[in-house]
Amino acid sequence: MRTIPAEASEFPTPELKRKTSGIRQSMYQSVWRWHFYAGIIFAPFLIILAFSGSVYLFKPQIEGQLYKDMLTVREVGTTPMAPDSIVAKIVKGYPGTVVSSITLESDKQSTYKLSVMSDGISKTMYVDPYTGHARGAMDSSKTFTAFFKKLHSELVIGGTFANRLVELAACWAVILIVTGLFLWWPKSIADVWGTILPRFSKPGTRLFWRDLHAVPAFWLSLLILAIILSGLPWSGILGGQIDKLANSTNTNTPPFAYSFGAKPESVTVAKDIAADLPWAAENIPVPVSMAGGYVPLGLNDIAHIADDQQVIKPYTITYPSGAKGVFTVSTAHSKPGDNATLHIDQYSGAVLTDVRFADYGIMAKLISYGIAFHEGRLFGLTNQLLGLIACLGLILISISSYVMWKKRKPTGKLGAPSKSKNSKITIGVLTIMLVCGALMPLVGLSILIVLVLDLLILRRIKSLRHWFSA
Repeated sequence: MRTIPAEASEFPTPELKRKTSGIRQSMYQSVWRWHFYAGIIFAPFLIILAFSGSVYLFKPQIEGQLYKDMLTVREVGTTPMAPDSIVAKIVKGYPGTVVSSITLESDKQSTYKLSVMSDGISKTMYVDPYTGHARGAMDSSKTFTAFFKKLHSELVIGGTFANRLVELAACWAVILIVTGLFLWWPKSIADVWGTILPRFSKPGTRLFWRDLHAVPAFWLSLLILAIILSGLPWSGILGGQIDKLANSTNTNTPPFAYSFGAKPESVTVAKDIAADLPWAAENIPVPVSMAGGYVPLGLNDIAHIADDQQVIKPYTITYPSGAKGVFTVSTAHSKPGDNATLHIDQYSGAVLTDVRFADYGIMAKLISYGIAFHEGRLFGLTNQLLGLIACLGLILISISSYVMWKKRKPTGKLGAPSKSKNSKITIGVLTIMLVCGALMPLVGLSILIVLVLDLLILRRIKSLRHWFSA
């Protein structure tokens, strides 16, 4: 057997160089095709999500100006009225009004929020805590920022399909970021230009738009990825899986979070009866009050219990639903460490459930911080500005990708990258995509739909085959 000298084996042969280069090129082509098609389809949705998200980030400032008369008191008093007195005055002053919850604020200049039902319409009423007079009322689903929230989560049209479409776009955005990093990652010092640093080419040229796409994407990729991932726990399909995973691994809210005995057996969960809940507490089973001819407690009693339990304001007290219902004290603070969810027996005042941030498992804690970061409330204005930079960057990346595509697209064709000639590489990349689809079910479903369409339609119709060819 012939022995290859050590010094010779350290240097690749021309044949090995060509083979390695061919594999790398095939991998690049396969990844590029997935990146291209995902970008063409989902870039418009990402622009919508980024635009609506950038507006919603500044909800406190925007609504603080638009609804200033309702959100602030005219004159700060010495001591706020008792919650029961405030509700009684509102009910007397507005006959037929039914109050379901009240939010006690920590800011002395802020009005209290009451969730009410009036004339068959659900509204939020803002009340001066020092006088008990209503400063105004409005449908919370029709405020300025509520429109952008609905645009962000349901594309305004609403419904399950729109919500799933948003989730699908967000999941594919994760894949776009990862594949983009693979495609644009500098492989040599020369590649720094156009990836890490822009080449100052003439505006309007294809190279200019290419750098306008790649450079911001490179620098903002991790920030954008963090914002997208932190929003996925709210999603319809993947969010449910995240919650199940957290519960099955005891990394959400463990059994010892419940004050009395075992975990309550209930088909009703906290989000069904109360608002202003932390994510980790939304699906906590709701216990029942021990009815026995007792007189229900009032809001004043519940507020005293919340204060005694050191629940930090602002917090919301939600009335019991029915004779066996419980009072719920809840707060989703800008500082997740202050989160609290209490269920209180409406007759005895016993705290049946008391879940704090310290009770959360590791996954719930990370998600709570992620959600606060996603909403721009984790560390004030700096958090909001970081979110704004990420949103504007995503819009720029998406728009520049379309301009870049239009400049390279041949007439009469889509202009997609050519298929890899290495079938093993193609299958390997497809397998990786299917693994991503297993982790993100809507992505997996969309991949299967694309494969079926390609097999049954695109390959059989000559005009479509020509349009999608390289």
